[in-house]
Amino acid sequence: MSPRLVECVPNFSEGRDLQKIEQILDAVRAVEGVSVLDVDPGAETNRTVVTFVGEPDAVAEGAVAAIARAAEVLDMRRHSGAHARHGATDVCPFVPVSGVSMDDCVAIARKVGQRVGEELGIPVYLYDQAAQVPERRSLAKVRAGEYEALPKKLGSPGWKPDFGPDVFDDDVARTGVVTVGAREFLIAYNVNINTLSKAHADDIAGLVRETGRAVRVGQTSAYYNSGKLVKYRPDQERFPSAYDDFVGSSLDDLATHYREVLGRDLFEELAFFGRDPDTLQGVNVMRRGEFAHCRGVGWVIPEYNRAQISFNLTNFHITPAHVVLERCRELAAERGLHVTGSEVVGMVPYEALRETGAFYLARQGSSRGVPVTDVVETAVQSMGLRDVSSFDAEASVLGLPSTDGPLASMKVNDFADEVSRSSPAPGGGSIAALVGALGAALASMVANLTFGKKGLEDRRDEMERIALRCQELKDDLLRAVDEDTEAFNEVLLGMRMPKGNEAERTARQAAIQAGYKRATAVPFHTAELCLETLQLCRDVGARGLPASITDAGVGALVARAGVLGAVDNVRINLGEISDADWVAEQRAKLASLCSQADALEREARAAVEAALAG
Repeated sequence: MSPRLVECVPNFSEGRDLQKIEQILDAVRAVEGVSVLDVDPGAETNRTVVTFVGEPDAVAEGAVAAIARAAEVLDMRRHSGAHARHGATDVCPFVPVSGVSMDDCVAIARKVGQRVGEELGIPVYLYDQAAQVPERRSLAKVRAGEYEALPKKLGSPGWKPDFGPDVFDDDVARTGVVTVGAREFLIAYNVNINTLSKAHADDIAGLVRETGRAVRVGQTSAYYNSGKLVKYRPDQERFPSAYDDFVGSSLDDLATHYREVLGRDLFEELAFFGRDPDTLQGVNVMRRGEFAHCRGVGWVIPEYNRAQISFNLTNFHITPAHVVLERCRELAAERGLHVTGSEVVGMVPYEALRETGAFYLARQGSSRGVPVTDVVETAVQSMGLRDVSSFDAEASVLGLPSTDGPLASMKVNDFADEVSRSSPAPGGGSIAALVGALGAALASMVANLTFGKKGLEDRRDEMERIALRCQELKDDLLRAVDEDTEAFNEVLLGMRMPKGNEAERTARQAAIQAGYKRATAVPFHTAELCLETLQLCRDVGARGLPASITDAGVGALVARAGVLGAVDNVRINLGEISDADWVAEQRAKLASLCSQADALEREARAAVEAALAG
């Protein structure tokens, strides 16, 4: 499973006094489970953008701590800078990275906003996905008038804060307001082109970005500036369409064409481009670009000796980087240009890079059911992410799944030596997880061999599905190698609690009992994962490449060992738990797991024996 990660990107109204910035950062760093990834102060804007990540609860605590410290050390009455602002902590968005949804981030934003309003006494507006009224989704609208507008704004019924005070007193004069929200991850992504012409990069950017560009006709080459600008001419009763050759005789005529033929709303289009329907004389006709949630502009980077199209992808679920890249490659080729590679600026979510790797694996006819490192490297190479700078996945990919626990990352011989020593851990539970992981790896291997085998093309989709799931099972079980060793820690912590009086003894016993229940959860989950692995080993044994039947059989044997070994580790802990009903329920589940494992293993062995006998 991917780690549950949320990104928080608060912007503070201070970019010059590094001591004050460091005090705010210290408040964030003091929260356990939070990692500060980036700090970007700007003297001209007098603003600092901070990026930190962590588990949802930890990030929420970090945000509240940062807002509180900023309220202590910053004074908005003395602030000036080039960037729009209305608070000491001006904005505080939460962004889903991995293992969390946008709804989760909305809940975090509203919880943090409520705490800031109630505990810190700072007015809070909720924006973007967390907005409780549609008019506040736009940050620009919420921040309109900036800090100077707050005395009047806070007293207006339409701008009553979502949380906190609605009066501009001395305290609020110092802190301003905080705008807390939830938004999608923004990927800063540049496409490199073998030219030193900014116009060439701008030309492609205008076709790709959502805001598009003015329409031209009569182009004599693929380049945009070779054509003539198309304009609205109400005085001549000419209202050209931006998307085809239609020319209406009136605005209503054009609106009908948009609605009935193009499936668009003309007046929404005009509003999108800031056009007034009543003053269109001589105004350029504008056409949206190909991709929503995509901003782009061309520039030249002297140190790279080439031009770039610089993109901000504000929702990679709708417009992924690889889709933009492939379109840029097509448009560049039409113009006699070549995309040499691309560049990620800052961080990229694993989910985005995984989707990209899977896209290119599928395009080349390869199975997508391969290890995480292979998927990521496929994305990196296919996008040319090392073209103009280095790219380190460990440093640049947020939420990158890892199985590198202290035990799982050992060399095989070192791990075997560690198990053989007199220390009680790692023990049978870790070994059960390890052999289950090996079973999943074997099943994935057989599925991938079958996927690429000539004559078995009808099984490709089935085998790829098995391989994909086996990769997940393998990684989850490898993580369980270390988790099993750690699972008993809560029991040990409970045993170390004081027991000097009856209240302490009661609390200690409750903690020990809770610890034992937790200690059973990890091996129980290991048993479930091994059972699913066993089922997939049986399936690839029956449907996979006949020459690999013994590999599937070995996978089934070790997966069954994983089930039974993990079950035994649950059973030994059940004897320490006093909740009889709960214990009985667990024993029934364990019996079912063992029964299913026996049946699946018999089926898998029967297939192996039949193949070997034949």
